[in-house]
Amino acid sequence: MRPVSVWQWSPWGLLLCLLCSSCLGSPSPSTDPEKRAGSQGLRFRLAGFPRKPYEGRVEIQRAGEWGTICDDDFTLQAAHVLCRELGFTEATGWTHSAKYGPGTGRIWLDNLSCSGTEQSVTECASRGWGNSDCTHDEDAGVICKDQRLPGFSDSNVIEARVRLKSGAHPGEGRVEVLKASTWGTVCDRKWDLHAASVVCRELGFGSAREALSGARMGQGMGAIHLSEVRCSGQELSLWKCPHKNITAEDCSHSQDAGVRCNLPYTGAETRIRLSGGRSQHEGRVEVQIGGPGSLRWGLICGDDWGTLEAMVACRQLGLGYANHGLQETWYWDSGNITEVVMSGVRCTGTELSLDQCAHHGTHTTCKRTGTRFTAGVICSETASDLLLHSALVQETAYIEDRPLHMLYCAAEENCLASSARSANWPYGHRRLLRFSSQIHNLGRADFRPKAGRHSWVWHECHGHYHSMDIFTHYDILTPNGTKVAEGHKASFCLEDTECQEDVSKRYECANFGEQGITVGCWDLYRHDIDCQWIDITDVKPGNYILQIVINPNFEVAESDFTNNAMKCNCKYDGHRIWVHNCHIGDAFSEEANRRFERYPGQTSNQII
Repeated sequence: MRPVSVWQWSPWGLLLCLLCSSCLGSPSPSTDPEKRAGSQGLRFRLAGFPRKPYEGRVEIQRAGEWGTICDDDFTLQAAHVLCRELGFTEATGWTHSAKYGPGTGRIWLDNLSCSGTEQSVTECASRGWGNSDCTHDEDAGVICKDQRLPGFSDSNVIEARVRLKSGAHPGEGRVEVLKASTWGTVCDRKWDLHAASVVCRELGFGSAREALSGARMGQGMGAIHLSEVRCSGQELSLWKCPHKNITAEDCSHSQDAGVRCNLPYTGAETRIRLSGGRSQHEGRVEVQIGGPGSLRWGLICGDDWGTLEAMVACRQLGLGYANHGLQETWYWDSGNITEVVMSGVRCTGTELSLDQCAHHGTHTTCKRTGTRFTAGVICSETASDLLLHSALVQETAYIEDRPLHMLYCAAEENCLASSARSANWPYGHRRLLRFSSQIHNLGRADFRPKAGRHSWVWHECHGHYHSMDIFTHYDILTPNGTKVAEGHKASFCLEDTECQEDVSKRYECANFGEQGITVGCWDLYRHDIDCQWIDITDVKPGNYILQIVINPNFEVAESDFTNNAMKCNCKYDGHRIWVHNCHIGDAFSEEANRRFERYPGQTSNQII
């Protein structure tokens, strides 16, 4: 059980007003769970929009009713106490004036005054439970340090890690729930607005606007945790609704349920527009800056503008996903807007608006001047979503000592470790960790190479074209994340190897054919082809993490980049390798991921 989760686009600190002072340190009270009896009968959660799992509007359940805290007299000391109630070590800041959106129901506490050393919020002074002269426009929020209390028993924290995936707009997506530390989907049988509203409120949104069926937000992969969910609409969590435990024959991912939630209005879309495009979904990006009385529109420098930045722009515009982020827009008329007012924009891809992204501020710097080198986007309501079949990697991994005289073409394509350049060619060998990779497109649009056939690069040695120079990264990491070996795979052939039974193949590499991966199909790179490996010749025996990342440079837009990485635990004894616990990067709960990163290794051949 964990604090209520958030949808996948939760940005870092949108509209936050952090009122914390460097002179106010975090008190250090006892964290012994057995000494925390003061909050028995109360439950806590973080809610609101938008936010991360360790921040949000503070809500308390008392006598079966959820309510908020007024920001009057609220301090960092009170935030420390509340963060510990939620299972975090301390607070790093707090917010006022309903920065995560206004709550509903009771306002349980007002004029809350804490010293910061209290073991429970019940020990802090206040006007009394339910006695307040505030409105929900004054709801307080906290930003906790992303570090859990050791030994914390969070039975008083509302059960989650529901989340939304692959939605084109904020507050929508495929519904996924956490069970036994693993994320899974919900079957759409009996799925209705009542169940969808429970999900939306659990995520801190309003009620549901639409309950989606038939995998309209793309298909998930892995477990399906729930089926025939029947909610009254008043439940605190989807798990509280009557439901059927799923069996293998009950449901398929083509029946994954989704939601569209009602969101609070932020007005972010009024500060951005497109101009010069052939349709409303494309054009040069213009943003509005300045304060009241001095508002003006301007352009964005195209330097370093890419897919992630375009994703945020399209999201802010309400136009879905980004097909392309363009650094030159000379072919689109700029009209009378010629001033560049934003430069150095760098986004993580999760932000809701461009002003949340890092940028140069009021002083703009652009390497290439002029309106032709300003940022543009092409947006789309659909996008691809690539996912690696992690179990196949685990099943097919093995070591091969391959003679150097068989590796000339691989060396030409930089598929060997740098030490291979000083080897005694053609004598000797390289030790290779081989495996197969099967890449599925579970999105709602075909995955196509960024470049057209006219710009593909011919490689004489292997006798094929590369449509993408780097399609996947392969890495061997130490448990603390240090890279000790790496490999990469160019997309010399993106095609539909196999498809679901109701889907027809569209892409085939033979005869210089079109490349891509159709929705509902997958591309298989077998373990026995060149460069489908990591050169581990120089790797010492030990415990490691095998990591594979698809589309690592974000060259092609996808609906969800958080599932592009796969990790496995592995042990190498100098002769053999054991690969296990392979999973997609976002398939586990946060706590399970922490345990994975702290993997203790193996004793002999026994996995522990």
